[in-house]
Amino acid sequence: MRFSETELSGVYLIELELSEDERGSFARSYCGDEFAEAGIDFSIAQANISFNNFAGTIRGMHYQERPFEESKVVRCTRGTIFDVVLDLRPESNTYCQWFGVGLDSENRSALLVPAGCAHGFQTLSDSTEVHYLMSESYRPDAAAGIRFDDPVFGVEWPMTVSSISDRDRHWPDFRP
Repeated sequence: MRFSETELSGVYLIELELSEDERGSFARSYCGDEFAEAGIDFSIAQANISFNNFAGTIRGMHYQERPFEESKVVRCTRGTIFDVVLDLRPESNTYCQWFGVGLDSENRSALLVPAGCAHGFQTLSDSTEVHYLMSESYRPDAAAGIRFDDPVFGVEWPMTVSSISDRDRHWPDFRP
């Protein structure tokens, strides 16, 4: 795996190193030793899959409140998404900034979302599937979110929103 830190502190794009032959290819998608060698503390507590019917769907921007913050490794396994991270860490030099990147089933890249950041995505194709590795188990009592169009962040979504949950549409304004 190749780890490239993005312009948001602690957010990494993870590219697979494929081993190919006449049968196809093989790649390691997670290795605790390789994460540790890259200086990333991440272990898996839970894995999730999100299936989305239509292009333009937004899921997010989600995070868990202290002391249950979670890191995520997000990969699009079918279709294409625009994956977004919001930095909610007041001590971070990229506090209140956002980063977005295209992930799809062809590039097979993943995004590491560190604890203390909100995460969400917009589907860019129909029938999209997203696979998450989570460092913490989901805690409904710690679940929180930022509205997808919160003016503090000004995320530039690539498509008009076609579908979003009522909860995600109505998160209150973020107060830095």
